[in-house]
Amino acid sequence: MTVRPIRIFGDPVLRTECDPVKDFDAELRELVRDLEDTVREPGRAGVAAPQIGVSLRVFSYNVDDVIGHLVNPVLSDFEGEQDDEEGCLSVPGLYFPTHRSMRVTATGQDQHGEPLVIHGEGFLARALQHETDHLNGTLYLDTLKGEVRKQALREVRKVRPARGPS
Repeated sequence: MTVRPIRIFGDPVLRTECDPVKDFDAELRELVRDLEDTVREPGRAGVAAPQIGVSLRVFSYNVDDVIGHLVNPVLSDFEGEQDDEEGCLSVPGLYFPTHRSMRVTATGQDQHGEPLVIHGEGFLARALQHETDHLNGTLYLDTLKGEVRKQALREVRKVRPARGPS
């Protein structure tokens, strides 16, 4: 079991759009194992590859005791709205109300390159959107609007988290 360290806000890998996975090989399967081991830690709903320093379009999730992964995700069929507190392992200790779709469909592949479709609702939909954002170099803070965004940016400046490993 390999639980990988999480990269923290300020690390450039978190702001870089990830490369699509092209090779569904042993190296990818090892990455997926590491992501799934890392997301098993208590209090974790998702971990994207850039959060462990790998710039590939892969993430794992842990919602309602279901652990899974998705490679090269594409989101569609956005329906409804939800505004709930959201946090991020890469921005530790800060939580803000974040607008997301209530339902979403994520399509991609599993670690063997087989097609995979996940229909998410509620918290799973939130996790799918949050983790896919990571693969695009976007943090949940970037999705905030108005006064909530201003408050979040003030809080981030106060915390001044250390940069992750280079």
